[in-house]
Amino acid sequence: MPVSVQAFSARSGRPRLPRRTIRLRLTVLYGVVSILSTAALLAITITLADGWPQQTVHAPGQAGTGASQQALTQARAQIAYLSSLVKQASAIRSHQLLIAAAAALAIMAGASVALGWVVAGHALRPLRAITSSTRQISEDDLHRRLAMPGPRDELTDLADTIDGLLARLQAAFQAQRNFVANASHELRTPLTASRTMLEVALADRAASAAALRSACHDVLAEQRHQERLIDALLTLARSQRGLDRPELLDLGEITTDILRTREPDATSSDVTVTASIATAPVLGDDGLLRQLAANLIDNALRHNLPHGTLGIQVTSNGDRSTLKIANTGPVIPPDEVGRLLQPFQRLSPPRTADDHGLGLGLPIVAAIISAHRGTLVVSPGDRGGLDVEASFPARRH
Repeated sequence: MPVSVQAFSARSGRPRLPRRTIRLRLTVLYGVVSILSTAALLAITITLADGWPQQTVHAPGQAGTGASQQALTQARAQIAYLSSLVKQASAIRSHQLLIAAAAALAIMAGASVALGWVVAGHALRPLRAITSSTRQISEDDLHRRLAMPGPRDELTDLADTIDGLLARLQAAFQAQRNFVANASHELRTPLTASRTMLEVALADRAASAAALRSACHDVLAEQRHQERLIDALLTLARSQRGLDRPELLDLGEITTDILRTREPDATSSDVTVTASIATAPVLGDDGLLRQLAANLIDNALRHNLPHGTLGIQVTSNGDRSTLKIANTGPVIPPDEVGRLLQPFQRLSPPRTADDHGLGLGLPIVAAIISAHRGTLVVSPGDRGGLDVEASFPARRH
């Protein structure tokens, strides 16, 4: 028994209607506008035709003689008959005009729908090309671009916007791949070193307790390095995620607290610290802002010179709150500054002999500033080192 198959709605069981595409909606719009315009034009034409003044035939006046009176009566009868014929012909004409108008309206309706479908398809052809090209682009070929030709209009603006989005996605994917590769390498290094030290200690059957204890201390040192790296990676991921519950904070107070805990490090490094710290309101995350101040101060102390200087300044002008840090240190080429803002990027050779940095200090700072919608300016210092300026929008209740 043959069975007919139809498309039904999954919920109601009714036949599924065609998809309301933009082309269909534009066709309906063109058709409705054209039909209404044609109907209005025909209505005006019919109204004017019905109201057009018609010529009337007047009967002759009274005659004096009997014969003339009889002829006059016959003439009036003929005129009345002719008038009825004229009215009948006018009614027939009006009826025929109405039928012709209805036929013309039907023809125009079909023609307008067909023409609207063709015009809408032609107008949307570039949009279909954009959709088709965008669907073919995957994460493996984000380098492709639409590069839509033609005059500057809304469609070319859309294509340029998609090209810009693809460029940002390509940069983000590439940065993610580089980050994963570098993080894997950085995490593998301390694990490999720890395993090697343990294997060497265990392989020596004549190793003394002191030698084994020394190997354990070395493994613990590598584990502490690994913990620092994991904490830094977690902080970087948290800052890149954005702010959950921002609160009104004082950047000056946060910087003062961090600086107080770093005074012993500055004394041991023989670095002279000068600070000018004012109240600077910032709407943000307390933990991330403390991490930012700590990274900048630690970086300025670690990569400094003996008898060097460290200048810290926190200011607020009502609209922006700014933290500036400048230190002395090895001369850094200007073209190397941008690379230092990328994860796991260090200067080669290291800036100091005891440089044990993770290569995540400045990238974490950049991510925290981005999460707070701030701006970061990093430039080589006049006397070496780096001049760092972190600026945040100052928002008050």
